[in-house]
Amino acid sequence: MGLAQEIEQAVAGAVAAGAVPGAAWRVERDGEVARGAAGTHTPGGGDAVRPDTVFRISSVTKPVVATAALTLVDDRTLALDEPVDRLLPELAGRQVLADPADASAGTVPARRAVTVRDVLTFRLGLGIDFTAPWPTPTVAALGDAGLPAGPPQPQAAPPPDEWLRRVATVPLAYQPGERWLYHSGASVLGVLVARAAGRPLPEVLAERVLVPLGMADTGFGVPAAARDRFGPHWTPPGDGGARDLYDPADGQWASPPAFPDGGDGLVSTVDDLAVLARVLLAGGEPVLREDTVRAMRTEQAGPVDDEGGGWGLGLGVRRTDEPGGRHAGSFGWDGGLGSTWWTDPVTGTTAVLLTNQMWSSPAPPEVFDAFRAAAFRAR
Repeated sequence: MGLAQEIEQAVAGAVAAGAVPGAAWRVERDGEVARGAAGTHTPGGGDAVRPDTVFRISSVTKPVVATAALTLVDDRTLALDEPVDRLLPELAGRQVLADPADASAGTVPARRAVTVRDVLTFRLGLGIDFTAPWPTPTVAALGDAGLPAGPPQPQAAPPPDEWLRRVATVPLAYQPGERWLYHSGASVLGVLVARAAGRPLPEVLAERVLVPLGMADTGFGVPAAARDRFGPHWTPPGDGGARDLYDPADGQWASPPAFPDGGDGLVSTVDDLAVLARVLLAGGEPVLREDTVRAMRTEQAGPVDDEGGGWGLGLGVRRTDEPGGRHAGSFGWDGGLGSTWWTDPVTGTTAVLLTNQMWSSPAPPEVFDAFRAAAFRAR
């Protein structure tokens, strides 16, 4: 059985079994491309998902925005080890919880400033701690400030300056550089990129990454010309098997947001993400220097999970070989709305799967496992 047949059997089988309403995929390996789609936009409907369908990619946004940030490092607009205070004065002179689990214990001064590297590596001291009871004091404080954690809601957040002002009212949970905490660093990174370039994040991203790479279907909203390739998004099935509508086709992504979130705000296609993956695999041209890509793909923080995961500069890096076939050094990330992209530099395999259903637990959905097993299996 060839690669294309294996991928289609794995994903289309999962769709037919009701794992997700619809999915599109693209796998590249040894010059062979497997590209396809299965299922529908509406569960049980006749509106077929296509290979060029536009999906909400949630946290797969993070590596895309990190790429834009690193172009600013390459042209010396930013330096990895400079404090962010110059561009983000709201984050200067931080206070840190004396006990990250107990806000009543008071705060202590930060031992040093937050750096650009801290933001890219998610060690700025603020974010989601997957090992702690939910919600942690800082996550709760962000929620109280009107910045709740949870699935993306692009139209809910205030504009960048107000967003960062609210973030600055919350003390850090850990000292800068001390610990990897999820997500907040990517959102802060988006504000940092915009201020460094002197233009809104969507413009910077388009100029430095999307246009040079021809990623025409990637952005913070869906233009009218692409609406026929964009559908609703769903929750996982409940006890009775029915799904709830998370976001309609004319919902949160139908217009540009006030806060373009560098952590989870983008839409894209399997073809666009495969282009970025191909560029990072090949060394970064025409958007990044080779040594920058090497640093991006090198573990900077970890472990970040119990399955061999580390974190580079704005994206995930596998620390160990996996039974599913990915080798140590594989890079990419997953999104909680049902997106996954990973590239294995050992075999030269890139695998992108986008679905129209969010996760139901911290563990990736089973369709991811089936897809990866087919894409990364040794041949």
